[in-house]
Amino acid sequence: MNTALPVHGAGEPRPDSATLCAMFDHAVATAPDTVALRHGGASLTYREEGRAVRALARRLAAVAAPGEVVALLLPNSIEFRVAFFAALKALAAPALLNPLYPGPQLEPLLRDAAPRAVVCAPATRDVVLPLAASLGIPEVVCLGRDTTVAELAAEPEAPLDRRDAAPSDVAALLFSGGTTGVPKAVEHTHERLVVATRCMEYCWPTRPSGEIWLPVAPFTHIYGFLQGVLGPVSARAAVVIPDRFQPEHVVDLMSEHRVTVFGGGPPAIYAGVLAAPNLAGADLSALRVCPAGGAPMPVELMERWRRATGLAVHEGYGMTEIAPISGTNGLTGVRPGSVGKPVPCNEVQVVDLDTGARVLPPGERGEVRVRGPHMMAGYRGRPEETAQAVRDGYVYTGDIGHLDADGFLFITDRKKDVVLVKGFNVFPREVEEAIHTHPEVAAVGVVGVPDERTGGERLVAYVVPRAGGEAPTEAAIAAHVSERLVGYKCPGAVRIVGALPMTGAQKLDRVALRRMAREEPAGGRGAAEAGALKR
Repeated sequence: MNTALPVHGAGEPRPDSATLCAMFDHAVATAPDTVALRHGGASLTYREEGRAVRALARRLAAVAAPGEVVALLLPNSIEFRVAFFAALKALAAPALLNPLYPGPQLEPLLRDAAPRAVVCAPATRDVVLPLAASLGIPEVVCLGRDTTVAELAAEPEAPLDRRDAAPSDVAALLFSGGTTGVPKAVEHTHERLVVATRCMEYCWPTRPSGEIWLPVAPFTHIYGFLQGVLGPVSARAAVVIPDRFQPEHVVDLMSEHRVTVFGGGPPAIYAGVLAAPNLAGADLSALRVCPAGGAPMPVELMERWRRATGLAVHEGYGMTEIAPISGTNGLTGVRPGSVGKPVPCNEVQVVDLDTGARVLPPGERGEVRVRGPHMMAGYRGRPEETAQAVRDGYVYTGDIGHLDADGFLFITDRKKDVVLVKGFNVFPREVEEAIHTHPEVAAVGVVGVPDERTGGERLVAYVVPRAGGEAPTEAAIAAHVSERLVGYKCPGAVRIVGALPMTGAQKLDRVALRRMAREEPAGGRGAAEAGALKR
C-alpha cells in the first residue's frame, strides 16, 4: 500500500500538526484578527474563538475526566465549533449528535455514548434535560442560555488543568449506520483526523489563508464535519454559516461575503442552488472551489452547474469510517461519472460480491474496499461489528463500483440497493443517470419493489420536474429511458412528484422511497402516498 501522505492543498506549505488542537492553536496564534466564523449577524475572530474555547474547556474539564465523552447536540453554528474544540482541549471525546433527532431516537445513542456532559442549544434543551435526568448524565450546558460564546470569550484567562492532546487520543465519535443500518459510534483519533483533513485538502485544494468558506452539510455528518469544522481551521479561513439551507439565502451569502469555497455536498444542494431565482444575477466571481460529496453526483447536474457558474464541481467519495477515499481535482483530472482517483495514501480495490476476497480486474463491478492511515479506529464498544466492517485490514464500504484502466473509481450503488430484475442485477444509479439527461428533470430516485409476476423485482422511478418548465409526462420519461437503456433496466412505472424524501444530510432517502413504492396500490399511487412524496 502506498502510505505517502498527499501534499497540502494547492501545494502551498502549512504546518504538519500532530493533533487537531495543535492545528487550532496554529490558526489562533497566526491569524488572531482574521474573522473565523460568521453566523446570523454575529462574528468571531480566531483570537476570540480561542478564548471562548479555553473558557468552555475549563467548565467541561470540571465534569469530564480525560477520555470521557461530551455529547454535542448543536446545529451548524459558531457554538458548534467552540464546543467541539473545547471538548478536545478538555481531553474529552466529542460525540457529534444530530440536533434534529427526537428524544426516542437520541436516547439509545446517548445511552451508547455514555457522556458525562451534553452541550446543547436552547432549541434542544427541552429534549436534552429529561434524557440527561433519566440516563444519569450529570451536566448539561446550554449555549445561548446558561452562557454565551461572547461571555465565554470575555472570561479572564485561567489555567486549564489538562495535558496537551496526544495523537492517539479520541477526537470524535460520529454516528453511522455503516453497512447494517444500526447507528454506531465511529471512533476517530486526532492523528487519523489530521490525516483526513490533509487528504481533503488534496481532493479540494485550498489556500493556507484568505479563503472564505460556506458549508451547507450538517457538521455532525462526516462531509459537513470536514468541510465546516476541520478544513477551514487548517486553512485559517473565514466560515460563513447559513441559518438553514434555503437556496436564495445561500446565494445571497455567497455574493455578499465573496465566498471562495462553496461546501456544497450532495446533489440536492447543487440542484437547489441552481433553482434559486436570484442565482442568475448574483456576483459569484470570487468563487473558485466547489466540492461535492455525500451522494453520487449526476453528470448532467455537474454540467448544469458549469454552465451556470463557469466552474467545475469536484466530486469526492468517502464514508464516516474513512473519508475522503478519492476525489477529482486538477492534479488527477476529472472524468465524468467518476469520483476520481484514490488519495495517494489510500489503497482501493474492487472485490467480488460473493466472497469479498477476489480482486476484480478494471471495468468489472463489485464491492469497494479501502484502507488508509485515516480509517476509523473502530466502532466504539462493538468489536464484533468492527470485525465485520474491517477485514484483512480493509474497510468494506458496502458500495458497488468499478475502477477503470486509468485508476478512476466509479460508484454505481449501495450493495443493498441493487435490484434483481428478471435475473439481472440492475443498479439504480445507472437508471437515474439516464433519466437525468431529460431536459425537464430536476431530480430522480429509482427503487425496486417486489414483482409478483416474475418473482423478482421491478423498477419504479420517481421524477421531480425542473421548476419553471413544462412537466414531462410519465410516458415521455419512459420513452426517453427506453432509447438509452436495455429493456430490463427500464422502470416498470414512472411517477411525477413534487419532491423526493431526503435525509437530514440532504441525501435521497431510499428507505422511505422504497417503502412508499411498496405501499402503492397495485393499480397505481394512492392519494396519501402521493401527498407524502410531495411534502
